[in-house]
Amino acid sequence: MAAPAADRAAVAWFDTLVNADVPRVGGKNASLGELIRNLAAHGVRVPDGFATTADAYRAYVEANGIAARLRPLLAAQARGQATLQATGEAARRLFLDGEFPAPIADAIRQSYRELARRCGVEQVVVAVRSSATAEDLPDASFAGQQESFLNVRGERELLDACRRCYASLFTDRAIAYRQARGFDHLEVALSIGVQQMVRSDLAGSGVMFSIDTETGFPRVAVISAAWGLGETVVQGTVDPDKYVVFKPLLADPRLAPIIDKTLGGKQDKLVYASGGSARTVLMPTTREERQAFVLSDAEIVRLGRWAVAVESHYGRPMDMEWAKDGETGELYLVQARPETVQSARSAGVLTSFRLKARGRALLTGAAIGEAIATGTACVIRSAADIARFRDGAILVTATTDPDWVPVMKRAAGIVTDHGGTTSHAAIVSRELGVPAVVGTGRATSTLRDGDALTLSCAQGEQGVVYEGVLPYETQQIDLAAIPQTRTDIMVNMASPGAALRWWRLPARGVGLARLEFIVSNVVRAHPMALLQPERVADPQQRRELELLSRGYADGADYFVQTVARGVARLAAPFHPHPVIVRLSDFKTNEYAGLLGGAAFEPKEENPMIGWRGASRYYDPRYQPGFALECRALARVREHMGFANVVVMIPFCRTPDEADRVLAVMAVNGLRRGENGLQVYMMCEIPSNVILAEQFARRFDGFSIGSNDLTQLVLGVDRDSADLARLFDERNEAVTTFIALAIERAHAAGIKIGICGQAPSNHPEFARFLVRQGIDSISLNPDSFMAAAREVARAEQEAESAGPARAA
Repeated sequence: MAAPAADRAAVAWFDTLVNADVPRVGGKNASLGELIRNLAAHGVRVPDGFATTADAYRAYVEANGIAARLRPLLAAQARGQATLQATGEAARRLFLDGEFPAPIADAIRQSYRELARRCGVEQVVVAVRSSATAEDLPDASFAGQQESFLNVRGERELLDACRRCYASLFTDRAIAYRQARGFDHLEVALSIGVQQMVRSDLAGSGVMFSIDTETGFPRVAVISAAWGLGETVVQGTVDPDKYVVFKPLLADPRLAPIIDKTLGGKQDKLVYASGGSARTVLMPTTREERQAFVLSDAEIVRLGRWAVAVESHYGRPMDMEWAKDGETGELYLVQARPETVQSARSAGVLTSFRLKARGRALLTGAAIGEAIATGTACVIRSAADIARFRDGAILVTATTDPDWVPVMKRAAGIVTDHGGTTSHAAIVSRELGVPAVVGTGRATSTLRDGDALTLSCAQGEQGVVYEGVLPYETQQIDLAAIPQTRTDIMVNMASPGAALRWWRLPARGVGLARLEFIVSNVVRAHPMALLQPERVADPQQRRELELLSRGYADGADYFVQTVARGVARLAAPFHPHPVIVRLSDFKTNEYAGLLGGAAFEPKEENPMIGWRGASRYYDPRYQPGFALECRALARVREHMGFANVVVMIPFCRTPDEADRVLAVMAVNGLRRGENGLQVYMMCEIPSNVILAEQFARRFDGFSIGSNDLTQLVLGVDRDSADLARLFDERNEAVTTFIALAIERAHAAGIKIGICGQAPSNHPEFARFLVRQGIDSISLNPDSFMAAAREVARAEQEAESAGPARAA
């Protein structure tokens, strides 16, 4: 039997809706219908439900005579004749005291019963969410402006929650937000989504973006996850797990390209209340929950594939919410809307910030944005004290919600105790263009009102709050002005956390990725100590080793997965160009400084020319640790799919040593030539140049390490301040060796490049390299523009002077 006209006007089932229905049911509900109708074929699951329409809202407003009383209230507030708080309270009371017209109430009740029937239960538990008809449009996120109600049971509770949703259209923050955006209050209507609740209170939930929210890198999906209902992640009251998936490699079902997997604190979880008037309750997580990842790798990859499907369908980056049902183990998307910040930014100019001095680091957390801010701290622990905020100060608080937006707009920077990169504080900070460091854990207890601070988000994914006001500089790179060169201009990369910010550079790959940086800054422990913690005498260090490995099978698994993800993050921005990863080249004194390292390292008089590089890899004292490096790189290439990773051996003194290292690599999954694996050698010892033909038979390419080559050709300790005046790559002895290395590499038919700052620091050195026919020059990203100009100029000069250099 057909539904009455009033029913059809009041309610629409999700599976009948498409994006064109935004004026009728708002962005959230139209998007749910779009997902259900179009993405089921991609395996995307969306819980069933229905929406009340904008017509139902208008009928409610008309039946209760709300508009006539609402308009003068809002006009008086706009003229400054009434406070925002008084206006909001009076407006909400008009809705809360109203009654639903009978046909609309009946339509909601009947649809609720039908939803229960569809779900196969007598009484279905639902989430009741607001969806403004101007909400989730490309130019307005309306993030968190209206209310949601969870764990709603029964028809009476449902109608009460719907009434409260209508009232939430006039919260103080929603009124202020619409005024700032120029929306007419009475032109915006509200639809309500009534959706079967996924039992994520028994499992986990979170947020997912199909773009990197900090750098705008479009080829990743970023997932946040916490135990329980997802409001804790959205509101930023917990520090969630963070997972990053590289989207281009998800098409191959054999691969799991998870390039970041960070364990969050997840100190609390929101669950269903068991009794009383409260529908939900916040409770502490267990120790086991805090030390475990919410999602398995297979679930992370599945969500990543859903992000690709949703983004492809909508044709733009998307912001999604997901939930896992603890009873069935199934994953669901419960919301999808356009991402409104990074996707709107211009890709033509790259702005970088750099501290010119370092102070004492007071706090660290997740970096939001890429800028630096200075100012004095304004510590506010409660929204009731917001009026104390001083314009241009750095806002310090535990967490934020939409009530804080007016002061967030006036802040130079923001620091919070809790929250991850998808929390309310993070989302709004990005939208406002205000740098923030979130999830510091102790900002409100460490910082004091009036403290002079520097907040830096310019060092990658970790933000730092420094003591004092530090000098900094900015640089703008016009990407269209970077000249094309025949010589490959590549970049040196060390920090996985900073790699994604440089994705816009037209680099032809990474000429030097230093594995030891990942070990020292991300792994933070000696590989042998992770394998043999019982040999570490200090009990505190043994405890720290144990804590590092939580969430992993053991210390070896922690090392392999952490290094693999670090390398993958370096490789992702420049895929499919080559990424040359140099195996670890710590000296013994540097290895000894790692957690647990003192138990495994000898003391040497001159570590610079001691037990380093290739000589360690086949030595029984370190070979098990080197095996972990090999396993990590094999995982990057085979399990994650980054076949563009090239392995490079440093400080290889003799051809016999090269044979030994290659044999150990082959045993541990890295056989040269297998599955396209190329192996390069650092050309940095005079013997490498003198015996270049012999080394060339063993390797696919050379990379000149000008620092060590200069040191060993001139006999100058490169770390000696007293001899600094003698250390110069442009010395004739050094350039003679470099020219000979290039000549012999090309004669042997292999590529040769150089990694170092000399080409950008010394224009004449760049011209020399181009004249010699070097294949590639790799340098730090902030030198890219200057180096490209010098190389282009040198190529033009070489062409003018004689025949073009050989290819």
